[in-house]
Amino acid sequence: MSAHTSLAVVVLAAGQGTRMKSRLPKVLHRIGGRPLLGHVLDHASALGPEHVLVVVRHERDLVAKAVVDTSPDILLVDQDEIPGTGRAVQVALAALPGFSGDVLVLSGDVPLLEVETLGGLVAAHRARGAAATILSAVVDDATGYGRIIRDEFGGVQHIVEEKDATPEEAAVTEINAGVYVFQSDPLRDHLARIGSANAQGERYLTDVVELMRASSLAVAAASAPDAQDALGVNDRVQLSEAARTLNARTVRRWQLDGVSILDPETTWIDVTANLAPDVTVLPNTYVLGATTVAAGAVIGPDTTLVDCEVGEDAVVKRTDATLAVIGARASVGPFSYLRPNTVLAEGGKIGTFVETKNSTIGEGSKVPHLSYIGDTTIGRHVNLGAGTITANYDDLAKHRTEIGDEVHSGSHNVFVAPVRIGDGAKTGAGAVIRKDVPAGALALSVAPQRNVEGWVEKNRPGTGAADVAAKARSAQKADDGAQEQEG
Repeated sequence: MSAHTSLAVVVLAAGQGTRMKSRLPKVLHRIGGRPLLGHVLDHASALGPEHVLVVVRHERDLVAKAVVDTSPDILLVDQDEIPGTGRAVQVALAALPGFSGDVLVLSGDVPLLEVETLGGLVAAHRARGAAATILSAVVDDATGYGRIIRDEFGGVQHIVEEKDATPEEAAVTEINAGVYVFQSDPLRDHLARIGSANAQGERYLTDVVELMRASSLAVAAASAPDAQDALGVNDRVQLSEAARTLNARTVRRWQLDGVSILDPETTWIDVTANLAPDVTVLPNTYVLGATTVAAGAVIGPDTTLVDCEVGEDAVVKRTDATLAVIGARASVGPFSYLRPNTVLAEGGKIGTFVETKNSTIGEGSKVPHLSYIGDTTIGRHVNLGAGTITANYDDLAKHRTEIGDEVHSGSHNVFVAPVRIGDGAKTGAGAVIRKDVPAGALALSVAPQRNVEGWVEKNRPGTGAADVAAKARSAQKADDGAQEQEG
């Protein structure tokens, strides 16, 4: 066949996946930041096919939304009430009535196959002029997979599902990876002939192989370069194994691209994240979603970034951040919590036990420790004292606090929004700021200190505090009396 033969990709995503024991369709469970189905569709699209079709049925609307979110150009095909992978491919081909070329069939639950493996499978199929080519893998434990049964000459004889296998067939370790390439015309012809006389009462796509053999058509099998890549996900154990394999592959790719990752075993990076050369990632760190990290930044240890942007040479340690922007040469942590829409400008600092949300912290400004900053705009070169709170909620609505440039606040301040602090203003320790502060002003909220002598002994008699207070008072009186005598 010509190397320029058209290619259509059919992705099977109609099954329920009962072994996952989940309300969520199996193909929508996520690894590496994407649903299983999303990884398969990415690989399919990378082959440059003329058509990509996804067959849906169980939780149809959920799966369809995931497909459209990946690519609105993919064709959705609904499987009818007739069960089985053979029927799924048959309805997909019915949606391409004029197509004549090769059909690559993929399973929506086999996320680890590399584009190079799939392209090699298609190339081998065309080079052999086969009617059908199966991707196989030899594994130590074939439990749960269909077995490829070969004849005495080593050719593919048929594929048997595990529930239909004899003990001899079940002992075979070469499995069917659920990935096939067919010539479209013989595929259409033989799909019409398959029946449902099996343990599941389904129309198996695998039965086409035996029918094609009976028609003296060439059937081949090509082994996956890495058997692990060809394994599907059928339960949560396999889901976690696939996630670990994908993560190891992702971490290694970033290391080869110039990222220092000190402990790959405890570092998780989604395939959707992007790291520049000379980034350093310390142990127990998660770089998730669409997070981007610029050159020279140091992330971790014990840090989670979700959909964040980190600038050059920034340092983020022991921090949990989501939808936050961290500027170049900024410092975050340890033990910081950055909630969505936090923006920390260049050279800024969010320090120990600080929570921020929907706030912009200007260039060179610092919120060093023990503070909550919510719905706030902070100017340049501001320093907020320990224990600062911007009280943004009045039990009915959220309000903003605006803090100008070069503002310095005392420790344990509360800014009761809506309020504005002018440029260059100062606030005293313990201040509760309820009114706007003019530029350059000092804001204080001071009440005279009043000491009520003997209050503990009178109101808490018999307590340890009362006992030591009484002793201290007696000692003080004795000391005062001795000083008077000496005087």
